[in-house]
Amino acid sequence: MQMLTPETAMNVLQQSQIKDPTAAKIVDKKDMREVAREFEAVFISEMVKPMFEGIETDEMFGGGKGEEIFRGMMIQEYGKTVADRDTTGIQTQVMNKLIEMQSEMTANNQSTAIQSKHIIDAEFTETSGINKGSTL
Repeated sequence: MQMLTPETAMNVLQQSQIKDPTAAKIVDKKDMREVAREFEAVFISEMVKPMFEGIETDEMFGGGKGEEIFRGMMIQEYGKTVADRDTTGIQTQVMNKLIEMQSEMTANNQSTAIQSKHIIDAEFTETSGINKGSTL
């Protein structure tokens, strides 16, 4: 098994994060709403989790790994229930931020495409002018 050097690992990581701006998917509002709801559910679950850490369990009917697992599942369900009701306003804020980020990305992609077109046009004009002026 080969080990990567730190430099190679960093280069691989950086290359994996570079995305082609034209390959970005346009996400519809339904997908954004689902992402915002899931974010709120996880956020609420993490906020509720410390409330259950200090609760002692009855040794006869509770405790052990089983209770730890099911308590975690119960906390996740609490988060989902609160997120489904959309009472905290977190989903709205996340949705607004996602829409803002998407509009910025779209604007940047369009300006990059326009700049690329101007560069290509300028290069074509320069090469066309050279060819017209030269004689064989």
